[in-house]
Parts: sequence; C-alpha cells; structure tokens
Amino acid sequence: MTTTMKPEPETATAVPIANSLTAGRLPTPAPWIILGTAIAVAASIFGVLALAAGAGYNWGGALVVGALLYIPSIWLFSSLVEGRRRAMDRLVTALVTGAFVLAMIPLISLTITVVTYGLSRFDGEFFTFSMRNITGEGGGIVHAIVGTLLMTGAAALISIPIGLMTSIYLVEYGRGRLAQGITFLVDVMTGIPSIVAGLFAYAVFAIFLGPGVRLGVAGAVALSVLMIPVVVRSSEEMLRLVPNELREAAFALGVPKWLTIVKVVLPTSIAGITTGIMLSIARVIGETAPLLIAAGFTASVNYNLFADRMQSLPVFVYTQYANQGNPPEAYLDRAWAAALTLILIVMALNLIARLVARFFAPKFGR
Repeated sequence: MTTTMKPEPETATAVPIANSLTAGRLPTPAPWIILGTAIAVAASIFGVLALAAGAGYNWGGALVVGALLYIPSIWLFSSLVEGRRRAMDRLVTALVTGAFVLAMIPLISLTITVVTYGLSRFDGEFFTFSMRNITGEGGGIVHAIVGTLLMTGAAALISIPIGLMTSIYLVEYGRGRLAQGITFLVDVMTGIPSIVAGLFAYAVFAIFLGPGVRLGVAGAVALSVLMIPVVVRSSEEMLRLVPNELREAAFALGVPKWLTIVKVVLPTSIAGITTGIMLSIARVIGETAPLLIAAGFTASVNYNLFADRMQSLPVFVYTQYANQGNPPEAYLDRAWAAALTLILIVMALNLIARLVARFFAPKFGR
C-alpha cells in the first residue's frame, strides 16, 4: 500500500508597501515640507512687494501669510491622499497649533522686551536705595518692594481666613437661598473692575479719616476685595474634590463634623487650596489702579501700614513712566527694571505654588 504525500500549500508572503502615498498616508515629513513651502511662497511674495515699494522686508507678515497658506494646503493634500476624516484631523491640528503659537507670540515678545530693557538697572543700588531726594539718575525700588510685600501680606491675612471659611460653609454647611446668594455675590465680585475695589477702600477710610486719606492698609483692603472671591472659588473647587467616602468613614467612627473638616477634608485638599491661594496673591500683586487710589505713592520707605502713603511696584512703574524727568532715559530704565522685578516675584510665587502642590499632596500609596 502506497501513500501519497500531499503537497504543502504555498504560503503567500506579504510584501510591505514602500511608498506611503499608495498606502493612503502622507509621509512623516510631509507637513513640515508643506509648511516650509508655504512660508517660502509667502516670503517670495513679500520680497517682490518690498522691491516694488522700495520698503523694508516684513518678516512677520511673511510668517503669518505662510501659516495661513499652510492650513488649506495641508487639508488639500491630506484630502487627496488620506481621505476626508484624516484631512479634517490635520486641519483641526493645524488650527489648534496655530492658535497656540499666536497666543505665545505676545507672551514671548513681552518677556524678551522686559528682560532686554530691564537688565540695564539690575544693580546693587537699584535694590538698596529708594527714590528719596532723587530727581535724575540713580535711585532704587526698595521702598516699592517694602510697600508691595506689606500691602500684599496684609491683604493675604485678610482674605485667606474669610475666603477659606466661606468656601467651607458653601461646601459643608451651605444649603438653600443663603448659599445660592453667597455664590452669586462671589461670582459678581470675581468680575468687578479693580478700580472699583480701590474706590471702595478709599470711600470706607474717607468716612472715618476724612477725604484725601492715603494709607497702606487702605491699599491692603482694596487688594483683599479682589483676592477674596478668587480664594473662595479655588478653595471651594478643591473641597468639592474630596471624596464623600472619606467624610462618611469619619462620621461612621463617631467623629464630629467640625473635626472631620479639620482632620480629614482640609488635609486632603491642602495642596490645591495652597496653590489657589498663591495664585490669588500673584493675581493681585500687580494691581495698579486700586493702590494708586487707596495707598497713593511716595519716594520714601514706609514700614507702617497705618500711617502716610505707601509705594508699590506697579504704581512705581506707572509713576516713573508717566512723570518722566531729565534725563528721561533714567526714568524709563527704572520703570523697565521694576517691571522685571515684579515679573520675577510673580514667577517665584507660581513656582512656590507648584512645589507646595507637589510636596503637600496626599499620598494614597502604601
């Protein structure tokens, strides 16, 4: 008996497609090539216009027009090769990326400008002297730094307890019309102009001390009016993120509600609350209008919040720019250097907020 062996079926081996155009996908560098081509076309157009008009070359306009040409170009090429769905994805990606770049342009330009003009007066004299008896070159901002720190610190002492207690009430106790009314008033206070807060503080102190009064504590009250709604909103959101299971577990053990808030709710949300408080301080530290009305300005160092006028960094920048003397370059240099100092202080506060959020966040792992 003979057995015949069946031939093994031939296995077809898949051949990879080397050309991505035939695979329905644009090559990986295709978007960059299209972008470069669009910018080159726009640059050529602006070059011809510059030669015809005899004017300088507009690099900014060429980049903007090139970006505008890129958006329909990437959609067209993607539609022809990849289909409508992929083309729509690339179109939206181009629009979102363009919006991000457009938003970053003024920020980068502002930073470069302030750093360029502000570094010329970053010296020892600038941070150790005030403007007392200074009419031309020289002088410093020590009086403005002291006033900014004192008024902002006093505003924080006023705002943090009020804002935190209000948020605790809204989350843990508030019910009915009263809580709704408080929430509505907080929303309204969040959007009030800063100059209204300055007028409010000035009016309050003018009732008791007479018209024309300018005090550092009045500036602190004006800043606290702006700071309280920010603290309330940020703290309220952080408290609402605490799981209800943690509260119920504490109640099941017989812990009173106030102790549950102190020992469970606040420690769980302390990182987010601290971050919100630091960001609210960074938001009000650069206000000019309320401090110009309520605290005024001076050329001397004032350590007493309850006596005489008090200078601040934003008001110092405004007065140096608005009231230029001889030589005007000295006043402008001081204004740019003070603006750079204020930016660095705000940056430091934001970094501190991030560090606090990282180190004080609750650890749920074992």
